[in-house]
Amino acid sequence: MNPTDLTRRRALVTAAGATAAASLASTGLLATPAAAAPRPPVPPPAGSDALFENDELKAAIRRAEARQRRFATGRPSANGWEMQKAVDVGGDIITRPVVGTGLTVAVRAGDPATLLIHVIRRFHYEVEALGRAGEPDQLEGWVPPANVRDGRLPESNQASGTAVVIRPGSYPRGVRGGFTAGQVLVIRDILADTEGLVRWGGDERRPYEGLFHLAARPGDARPALVAGRLRAWEETPGQGAGVIPDVTAPARRRRAARYGR
Repeated sequence: MNPTDLTRRRALVTAAGATAAASLASTGLLATPAAAAPRPPVPPPAGSDALFENDELKAAIRRAEARQRRFATGRPSANGWEMQKAVDVGGDIITRPVVGTGLTVAVRAGDPATLLIHVIRRFHYEVEALGRAGEPDQLEGWVPPANVRDGRLPESNQASGTAVVIRPGSYPRGVRGGFTAGQVLVIRDILADTEGLVRWGGDERRPYEGLFHLAARPGDARPALVAGRLRAWEETPGQGAGVIPDVTAPARRRRAARYGR
């Protein structure tokens, strides 16, 4: 091959290479190493919306943690629900009215409140009227965990908002006989409404006849089902607390016997 032919071939190869490079560049398939390599994320500049949202999230977490410290104890009461240190501070214990009595009670929000307040209202209408003018200490719900003498006792459930005491000064611990046989019959009928999920302190080995406490543990699905039925009763004329049933009817006696001692 003579020098002229060699020069012509080099020129053709160079021209072809330039054409191919131009074609790849136009389609984006050819890139410099800097363009082809993934770029590290760039932090948002100070004052940007992303930085602002991150600060807001941190502040919200700090507020939630502060609320948790105000009421959480990490200690369970006898039925397994957590005792809480305060009422109406964003925790689970809230003050609820007891319709028909003019009273309020601090209990655990949700299904426990529905169950316990149903018991209080039926007690008011059928056992002994509550809300009498001038009578002190007619109803006691939540108590501070510091007041709990023994976390194994059913009255410790008050500190978790899952127990109430009716007239705490009238039915002292360890004493039976505070109610007549007829009143006990009604109490057993009331407990049957809750399908035994609320237990009467009069049935404990060491009685406390003013006490009514939740017998279900956290995670039990039954309270939601029974509380839903009680709420439906309250919205149905002729049902629910305030409608006085015949607790001596054989069907009701058999029902009550299923949830007795």
